[in-house]
Amino acid sequence: MSDKPRPVTTRRLAVMKSAGERIVALTAYDALFGSLVDGAGVDVVLVGDSLVTVLCGEESTLAATLDQMIYHGRIVRAGVRRALLVIDMPFMSYQISPEDTKRNAGRVMQETGAQAVKLEGGRVVVPSVRALVEIGIPVMAHLGFTPQSVHALGGARVQGRDPGQADRLIADAHALEEAGAFALVLELLPTPLAAKITESLSMPTIGIGSGPHCDGQVLVLHDMLGLNERFQPRFLKRYALLANDVREAVETYATDVREGRYPDAAHSFAE
Repeated sequence: MSDKPRPVTTRRLAVMKSAGERIVALTAYDALFGSLVDGAGVDVVLVGDSLVTVLCGEESTLAATLDQMIYHGRIVRAGVRRALLVIDMPFMSYQISPEDTKRNAGRVMQETGAQAVKLEGGRVVVPSVRALVEIGIPVMAHLGFTPQSVHALGGARVQGRDPGQADRLIADAHALEEAGAFALVLELLPTPLAAKITESLSMPTIGIGSGPHCDGQVLVLHDMLGLNERFQPRFLKRYALLANDVREAVETYATDVREGRYPDAAHSFAE
């Protein structure tokens, strides 16, 4: 009997919500980190368009291109065996028309081996969500602070504090579920609103900065590992401080090279 772990599916996430099991999600942008987080047992690996801010130094996720997402999605796939692999659809790859959305998402699925894509937005993206679901492409939705709309929202701010906006977000969540989305990311929402949305939906919610009552949580891997020191939002818990370890290791290496301690006999070939 095989001891190979059973892959996580969209259906499995629905079962986890019904059973009250919390969903664990993290980002990854390459095969090495994909393998590490997958081996550690996360349920969802997200290849987020945040890769352009984390890896490329861009100011916002608006700079991500479809080719970049496909490239990183493909190499993360090489390291992920169990977790559900979801890839962000970048800005302007799904906002023009359902036809463009199907063409672009089809490329993502075909060229990466991912199991789902993620789209940001509420009722405005419902036609695109429905179009993808109808051709068999699973969609994870995303409400609250949507980074691709950072300029329209006036920055990375908590959304839904106004009663009217909260009602619109609730309506958006239900419209996305009715369109066929299998899960919903809730970013930067007040805890009571995120709880209300979560309780009212059949599909699972995955929170980031939206309190403890979502069905799961997601963080950017480099943030929670303490590699990205510039990013220090209130919701982020650092589980390591690896930037310090990296600096210390590099400084020690540099000193060893400059003082002739590396390479020594143990790290050289006699013949």
